[in-house]
Amino acid sequence: MLLEVKNLKTQFKVKGGLVNAVDGVDFDIEKGEVVAIVGESGSGKSVTSLSIMGLIPDPPGKVIDGEILFNGEDLLKKSKKEIQQLRGNKISMIFQEPMTCLNPVYTIGKQISEALIKHKNMNKKDAQKEAVKMLELVGIPSPEKRIDDFPHQLSGGMRQRVMIAMALACNPELLIADEPTTALDVTIQAQILDLMLKLKEKFNTSIMLITHDLGVVAEVADRVVVMYCGKVVEKAPVNKLFENPMHPYTIGLLNSIPKIDEDRDRLFMIPGTVPNPLEMPEGCAFSDRCHKCMAICKESMPPLLQHKDRQVRCFLYEQKGED
Repeated sequence: MLLEVKNLKTQFKVKGGLVNAVDGVDFDIEKGEVVAIVGESGSGKSVTSLSIMGLIPDPPGKVIDGEILFNGEDLLKKSKKEIQQLRGNKISMIFQEPMTCLNPVYTIGKQISEALIKHKNMNKKDAQKEAVKMLELVGIPSPEKRIDDFPHQLSGGMRQRVMIAMALACNPELLIADEPTTALDVTIQAQILDLMLKLKEKFNTSIMLITHDLGVVAEVADRVVVMYCGKVVEKAPVNKLFENPMHPYTIGLLNSIPKIDEDRDRLFMIPGTVPNPLEMPEGCAFSDRCHKCMAICKESMPPLLQHKDRQVRCFLYEQKGED
């Protein structure tokens, strides 16, 4: 197993109290696998990825419990220097908005070369040549000329390709992609996803894909982890999840997808809103929005239950006695 996240808990100290942004998350990623982490904004997806990368700002945030095993070694027990050696080398990340993540005062060539110089001990000339190859690999035309461009001279799609080139420059074992297609139009989205899958096959890179776009999930993922209010509520193979979603929240997410063959006056929406993280309910965090809510759901948090080919956090399946 390449990555194992066990009982991960990340907390933020804010005005008014403590927020458990990630609260006991468990999942794993195998070599060469694409695992999608899905859920609404505020579900803990990005905080989970930043915890893995060692990028949680302290203060106000802190990983307070759990294990993050990468090739069997716990990243939480490593020093900052050791994490820096892994970050950008063995584990890379594509951030959500490339315009704010690329440094506006450096050329894209310099920014790609930096990782190669630091982690691969290349000199500037060799690193520049490798940067040109990476730009060509991700489909940027005239890479020899573009290497000297600044981020503002590129379109959104091209900046995202530069981010992918930077992330893959050192041939990482794990690529974390945080909403890699959010700011792009549909045509460019398809190109970026196709590019990521081709590069995954070329380098045998595992991908942790963070998204709220279930269309993207259906196209590229092998397995899906559904999160809500900092907890995993369902884990399943992608085809099984779309064929038979089990948690009421997952069912709501899939019902929210517009279908061209259905005659609806209004689009489906999950009722209510995500609870205030400083005022979480006693029981299941989804209970106030759930159409199948029972009395026990208001009283206690259901465990993550094994049910046939997946895991689901819901008392509906515990009461049926199915395993």
